[in-house]
Amino acid sequence: MASVHESLYFNPMMTNGVVHANVFGIKDWVTPYKIAVLVLLSEMGRAGGSAIGLLERRRLNQLLLPLLQGPDMTLTRLHKAIDESCPQLANSVQIRIKLMAEGELKDMEQFFDDLSDSFSGTDPEVHKTSVVGLFLRHMILAYNKLSFSQVYKLYTALQEYFQNAEKKAAAEEAEMDMTSPEGQLLGTMEREELDVPSRDEEISCSGPLSQKQAEYFLSQQASLLKNDETKALTPASLQKELNNLLKFNPDFAEAHYLSYLNSLRVQDVFSSTHSLLHYFDRLILTGAESKSNGDEGYGRSLRYAALNLAALHCRFGHYQQAELALQEAIRIAQESNDHVCLQHCLSWLYILEQKRSDSCVLLEHSVKKAVHFGLPVRRLAAPEAEGPSLCHISAPSWTGAVAASMYLASLGIQSLVQQRAFAGKTANKLMDALKDSDLLHWKHSLSELIDISIAQKTAIWRLYGRSTMALQQAQTLLSMNSLEALNLGVQQNNTESFAVVLCHLAELHAEQGCLAAASEVLEHLKERFPPNSQHAQLWMLCEQKIQFGRAMNDGKYHVADSLVTGITALNSIEGVYRKAIVLQAQNQMSEAHKLLQKLLVQCQKMKNTEMVISVLLAVAELYWRASCHTIALPVLLQALALSREYRLQYLASETVLSLAFSQLILGIPEQALNILHMAIEPILADGAVLDKGRAMFLVAKCQVASAASYEPQKKVEALESAILNLNEAKGYFAKVDCKEQIRDVLYLQARLYHMLGKAQERNRCAMLFRQLHQELPSRGVPLVSHF
Repeated sequence: MASVHESLYFNPMMTNGVVHANVFGIKDWVTPYKIAVLVLLSEMGRAGGSAIGLLERRRLNQLLLPLLQGPDMTLTRLHKAIDESCPQLANSVQIRIKLMAEGELKDMEQFFDDLSDSFSGTDPEVHKTSVVGLFLRHMILAYNKLSFSQVYKLYTALQEYFQNAEKKAAAEEAEMDMTSPEGQLLGTMEREELDVPSRDEEISCSGPLSQKQAEYFLSQQASLLKNDETKALTPASLQKELNNLLKFNPDFAEAHYLSYLNSLRVQDVFSSTHSLLHYFDRLILTGAESKSNGDEGYGRSLRYAALNLAALHCRFGHYQQAELALQEAIRIAQESNDHVCLQHCLSWLYILEQKRSDSCVLLEHSVKKAVHFGLPVRRLAAPEAEGPSLCHISAPSWTGAVAASMYLASLGIQSLVQQRAFAGKTANKLMDALKDSDLLHWKHSLSELIDISIAQKTAIWRLYGRSTMALQQAQTLLSMNSLEALNLGVQQNNTESFAVVLCHLAELHAEQGCLAAASEVLEHLKERFPPNSQHAQLWMLCEQKIQFGRAMNDGKYHVADSLVTGITALNSIEGVYRKAIVLQAQNQMSEAHKLLQKLLVQCQKMKNTEMVISVLLAVAELYWRASCHTIALPVLLQALALSREYRLQYLASETVLSLAFSQLILGIPEQALNILHMAIEPILADGAVLDKGRAMFLVAKCQVASAASYEPQKKVEALESAILNLNEAKGYFAKVDCKEQIRDVLYLQARLYHMLGKAQERNRCAMLFRQLHQELPSRGVPLVSHF
């Protein structure tokens, strides 16, 4: 957050008991809260090193900086903060303030006169150039510039400040002593009469902040919004604070920008656009850009304003407005020959073109240009993030930017790798490209790019069907510590990359049947990224998909159907696909087929190959249910060709399973067993538990069908091997509580035990089958009809 410009001027005024003394260039004034802080400093000097222990003094020193720089707080909160560090000193401060507030005006005068003695002597208590020394000197100077009437009003405000704390303490004590219903009613009436401030009122400052307080508050909240949004003020409370700042100084540019970030948290298009435009208007009006960048400052603000406006519109999906704003930024940047701004424009132009056509050429050109110019870029949202980062895109400083010289090029490489992954390039080439860029990231400690790279690798391994490698990459990011120095006790890695990796982790656990672990990961996501945060939609979609899969496994299709609406709101493609799956499970074949055909055309147009293959597999299953097995074969072969062309190993294995099932139904189980060996290993190594069970179930079916032509001894061995495979499949289905599949397994096991003459085992499986068959509704689908 940039420093508040020197031209910001607060007129001397009296508001809510706060005396302003910003005359003659003084950028601070005396308030009752600051008098209480001065009393704390005075008592610390009096106590010396003997009365206060080393640990307590260390805590007090850590407390001082937030007290000096932060906004004013009530005496109750201040006393509590001091008491947590040093209870003895907290009592001394409370007594000193009480004597001053209940005494006379001359007591406050004498207190400020005694403050000057802190700098006197050969060994002064406070050095003039220290942080505490500068604060004391500012307060003494501001107090000496006050007129007598202002001194009197300050003393009156101090008395009110102390009395409010006394009233609140009395109300809390009365509340603790209340035991009878009459006492509770009396206590309620007393609290209403006292009108004790609430927590939000305690946070809110009673008047305008000083320049240092405003800088500290804005930088603190901006850092929290970027790193740990849960510890920042709520959107309503933060907006209230910002409105209070802007009420006393409407030209406060940085406050307008923080208001823009706050509006983005709640997806408020109008307010965010309004605040962003005001931010750049204030930069131009105050002349901040002109002073720092010479005569080009005005035009520089205009082109970066247009660029940020384009990024804002792109984030909210207003692509036409974003394109118009981007064209304006490009025009102004070309007139000024600003290569840095043009590179930013090229990155966002790639995002807009990505929505309509293949923009690979634009992306490659952006990377080449960034490497050619060695552009230093501070903070720019990753192109794949499809939205602006928390810090705005601004004119970069060319000094001290060696570590960030390849920022744009690295982001372009990340997007290029993502695009190449969707185009079906081999994993080794993609990982080599990421490895080369990672060397620069680690060399220059670019923490944000490191996180993006690891999250990218996690997604690529999942796309290629290597869940073990994806899990390893996810754990790598989760176990990393941020390379950025974070203060204020914020949590680390609270970025989009962290949210993406946690969502992958939750889905991986759910696929392996660890639903309790997946729920814990989702709960952690909800705590780390609240529903109104920028990346909350990631875990919302992940949670809906996990719940949908669980409902389908349980046979609760009405519950799964109710979840489709929420999935569609977050991702229309996923929602339509799952709606078709529900219709298919409910035997509404014609409706499901129409929906899948429309979705197939849409996905082919969008070049969403992964979803195209999934839709083709669903269409093939519809043909199976309609007993059109020969029609399903060309569809499956098309899916297999696509999955192999784009190197989607896991989808290729699923397609091979479907082909094996078709061959089984067509009466060639031996051929089905042969091609099963092509798919069984990847599925058992990296597949979901449900797919492992389906694969083993299909192997058992093929073994039983093939055993019909065997000799008696070999047939018995084949059937016993099939029973073992069925037991393994049943164990997989039990992990995800898939009762329908367990019922089918028990049915086939009972038949096999009957053929082998094992009556006891047959009766046990038959009894379990009967229990499940009575529990589950019959949908009119023949048993053991699909693998």
